[in-house]
Amino acid sequence: MQIKRSKLVLIAIALTLMSGCATQITAVEEISSAESISIAGQEVPQVTRVIALANGSAEIISAMGYRNILIGRDIASSDPDLESVEIVTSGHQIIPEKILSLSPDLVLIDDSSGPQSALSALESAGITTVLISQAWTLADMDKKVSEVAAAIGAEQAGRELRKALVTAGNQATPIATGTKIAFLYLRGASSIYLIGGKGSGADSLISAIGATDIGAQTLSNPFNPMTSEALARLNPDVFLVMSKGLESVGGVEGLLALPGIKQSSAGKNRTVISVDDSLLLSFGPRTPSLITQLAQSVENVLTR
Repeated sequence: MQIKRSKLVLIAIALTLMSGCATQITAVEEISSAESISIAGQEVPQVTRVIALANGSAEIISAMGYRNILIGRDIASSDPDLESVEIVTSGHQIIPEKILSLSPDLVLIDDSSGPQSALSALESAGITTVLISQAWTLADMDKKVSEVAAAIGAEQAGRELRKALVTAGNQATPIATGTKIAFLYLRGASSIYLIGGKGSGADSLISAIGATDIGAQTLSNPFNPMTSEALARLNPDVFLVMSKGLESVGGVEGLLALPGIKQSSAGKNRTVISVDDSLLLSFGPRTPSLITQLAQSVENVLTR
């Protein structure tokens, strides 16, 4: 009987240790997708073959109910509803030959679209291009939706979508104030390690959930070198990262191995939230759902 009891104790200890290891491995909260706000636009767009390369513009067109006019998109427009729409970029670089082969009557671009030689090739071919403003805050979404709607000739649908986005955004539940979050931009293969500051885009999302972007509060540049000294000074409670960025440094364990990370509260407690790269700064129809999930993820990592 004593031997059996001892075996049971050993098994219980082993299971406890295994459970602890599993908790360490799954420490990160992951947000890989978000529901898109959509409406059913009643207007007939003035264009029928659109290639949307401006960040988030393909998702906006689809959310207005006009996915049927989309014949091409950029790689960052990753809403599942757009899966059948051809990607016409290599990474974020425009491939003019592919665009010209689709015979579009409109191409939407933004300031990040390039290279310039590709844009010049489209212009020389007589392709109409419209520049759409980039969005780096929640307030910018209104302008971006308006410009996309005007470009395709569906301004009423744009107004309806903007109203729906505002309504959905107002339903997000803020978390307790005082939580300090630091947005880290990581590209391990290129040895790029940055802390988001004022204007990074993430600061607007963090404010929306009632938390404090500690980088934006003290750093004036949108992105700043990530040093041990800076991390010690900021001492965030939670790290917010992009999924591919976290993967590029070897996951949570690789992140914790970077200088200064383990010395912060977020590092010590392994409180990390990872968001899909194409979703985090999309500022479009999926953003209200993202904000709700982000608030819940912060609560999860702080209370587990």
